[in-house]
Amino acid sequence: MEAPLPAAAVSQLPARIADGAARLGLSLDAAQCARLARYLGMVQKWNKVYNLTAVRDPEEMLTHHLFDSLAAVPPLLRQRGDDAPFRILDVGAGAGLPGVVLAVCLPQASVTCVDTVAKKAAFQQQVALELKLPNLRGLHARVETLDAPQNVIVSRAFASLVDFTQWSRRSLAPGGVWMALKGRTPTSEMEALPADTEVFHVEPLTVPGLDAERCIVWMRPAAGGAEQGA
Repeated sequence: MEAPLPAAAVSQLPARIADGAARLGLSLDAAQCARLARYLGMVQKWNKVYNLTAVRDPEEMLTHHLFDSLAAVPPLLRQRGDDAPFRILDVGAGAGLPGVVLAVCLPQASVTCVDTVAKKAAFQQQVALELKLPNLRGLHARVETLDAPQNVIVSRAFASLVDFTQWSRRSLAPGGVWMALKGRTPTSEMEALPADTEVFHVEPLTVPGLDAERCIVWMRPAAGGAEQGA
């Protein structure tokens, strides 16, 4: 069983999160860092019963989950290009990664985390309540059944690019993009994509404290979705 973080380590978490964000070029205020620290505590607590993630060590949760999700925020901001409100769908969100992190960092975004496992969706809802995040919603559903238009559909360690894009295509708004967080560049998955789906950018990521290859595969419909750009 994983050991809880010592009290001293817990008190240092917000500062460590702020530092990790700064290394990614992201400026978070004290309230955002405190929310993210509390979220990590919730993941660790609920994980004992709900099996939210295979990562059990608190230090690894910080780097492998939180910082890994934070690394997606600056690229997403560059992709959007402005501060206008927009909608994000996190597919197969599990413990809420990266959806919860995106909701904390991007108050202008309305984030829906969807998962087929009811207890994981319940956890996402609890996070929204406890962290007072009105822009976050947890939803127990299959993504194939959804059709509310989303500007950005994101997944992290969810499925192949083919399955991810095909299952969520009904939910992609005109001009919307898919954002797949991956490890190594998934060349074979990209080659398997159908002609109606275009990879327009593969963006390498460097995650603080994580010595592993990470990237974002940006995709859009091959016809009628070119206005977003890389």
